[in-house]
Amino acid sequence: MFSHVVVGSDDLQLSKKFYDAIFRFTGIDDAGIDALNRPFYRKGDQRFIITLPINGQPATCANGGTIGFLLNSAEDVQAWHQAGVGSGGKSAESAPHLRKDGKFIAYLRDPYGNKLCAYAQQTL
Repeated sequence: MFSHVVVGSDDLQLSKKFYDAIFRFTGIDDAGIDALNRPFYRKGDQRFIITLPINGQPATCANGGTIGFLLNSAEDVQAWHQAGVGSGGKSAESAPHLRKDGKFIAYLRDPYGNKLCAYAQQTL
């Protein structure tokens, strides 16, 4: 569970394009620009925010960090992955695949290197 996740970007428009593409598959409730001029996405009480680094330094990704999203189906995971690659992201780890534990999973890096994961639980 999380209340919010914030990722850094040096180009908010580039990052917004990428996240607009992949969040179509997550069932978000709302999206827009907040009072601090940051793109955001909301689902229930959870928020995902893109920001210019407050300290004025260049944006970097977290080494070892991953942000995971639970989707409804393997088809949604595939579409999420394709939308991300088509919108400036890069496939990460391995191709989308079904794990032995029944999770259909895919990994992406956003335009600034943040590692994202989407999965859907499959019936075994």
